[in-house]
Amino acid sequence: MNEWNIQSRAHVCEACTQPFADRQQYHTLLYDEKAEHLRRMDVCDACWQAQFSDGARERKGFVSHWQGVYEAPPAQAPDPIQKATAETLLRQLIEQNDPRYAPAAYILAVMLERKRLLKVKEQIKREGKRVFVYEHPQTGDIFMIADPDLHLNQLESVQHDVAQLLEHGLTPPPAAENAAPAVAETPVTPDEAAPPAAEPETTEAPATDK
Repeated sequence: MNEWNIQSRAHVCEACTQPFADRQQYHTLLYDEKAEHLRRMDVCDACWQAQFSDGARERKGFVSHWQGVYEAPPAQAPDPIQKATAETLLRQLIEQNDPRYAPAAYILAVMLERKRLLKVKEQIKREGKRVFVYEHPQTGDIFMIADPDLHLNQLESVQHDVAQLLEHGLTPPPAAENAAPAVAETPVTPDEAAPPAAEPETTEAPATDK
């Protein structure tokens, strides 16, 4: 299993293949495909009502469901030349899929959750590990981050690694190892590094099956 990955929000309904319109309501379903990984499915409200709302939770591998509002991507892509932020670094670490970065990815996710840039949608347990399902409120991207079960005596070292990554990226200069870390983002304290709790859903709460 991939312990951490990103699954982007679809731009069309997976059931009827109709493109989502800007500000259109859609539904996200999360399934556990043990042979591969957690898989998301985005469907329009009409398909949800017609095909999924009745008995969705009884479907094989069902994990979670929530409702969102589709936001059309901007006409012009942002300037790719920009200073690394916690979000861009987290995306880069997940793309690398290197287990040595798992603690740093977890700390970055907690930082982004604290700043309300990511929201915990679900907590699940897979293969003995807790996995936090985060959603990016603006893009709809889902970030799946495994809890590395950090101990207090490990936090300082991981925070140092995060600071170095934020300052120098994944390919630091040779002298960076001896340089004092420059913290580009507010460091996470031991209390803040504790596993986040999934917040009760309000407007995006799973609909009650009829």
